[in-house]
Amino acid sequence: MAFFRDMVPGNPRETGPTTSGPAPAPREPAKIGESPPRAAEKPEVTPPPRTLARPEPAEPRPSAAPAASEPREDATESVIGPQLTLDGKIEGVGHVRIAGRFKGDVNVQGNLTIERGAQVSGQVRAKQVVVAGTLDGNIDGAERVELQKTAVLTGDLKAASLVVAGGSRMRGQVEFGWEEAPAGRSATPLRVEPGG
Repeated sequence: MAFFRDMVPGNPRETGPTTSGPAPAPREPAKIGESPPRAAEKPEVTPPPRTLARPEPAEPRPSAAPAASEPREDATESVIGPQLTLDGKIEGVGHVRIAGRFKGDVNVQGNLTIERGAQVSGQVRAKQVVVAGTLDGNIDGAERVELQKTAVLTGDLKAASLVVAGGSRMRGQVEFGWEEAPAGRSATPLRVEPGG
C-alpha cells in the first residue's frame, strides 16, 4: 500500500526531479471518431547529393609483344581482290586472302585463304590453309588444311590435320596426322586422284 501511496500525484513523498517553470497545458481527451492530435510535423530534410570519387586511370601495363614469328589472332588480313592478277612472291607475318589470280610462292606466318573462283600457282607455306578455289602447287608444313567442296588442288599436301569436303578434287600425294615419321618407319603417303 505504501508503494501506491508514493505513486499518487501530489504526494509529498513522491521522489524524482522537480522542474520549475510553467506546467504543460493539459491535453483534451480525444472525442470518439476523431484522431488524436499530432505533434508538429518536421520538415523533410533532403541529404546533399553524394559525389562519387572518380577512379584514377590505371597506368598501362607493358604488354609482352608477340614474337615476330607468331601472328596474333587479330593480325591484319591482306586481300588480293577478285579482279586483280599478280605475279611475285608473298612473305611475312599476317593473314592473306586471295580472291583473284596469283602466280608465285606464298610463305606466311599466318593463315592463307584461297576463295572460290581464285587461282593460285605456286608453293604454299602457312599456318592454316583453306582452299575453296584452285591451287596448282604444293602445300607444305601447315598445321591445318581445309579443302572445301569447290576446291581443286594439283600438288602434294603435307599437314598436321586435314579436312576434306565432299566434292573437292585433288591430284597428288598426301601426308597428314604426324609431325615426323615414327623412328624406323617411313610414312606411306596416300595417293589421291579425282574419281570418275
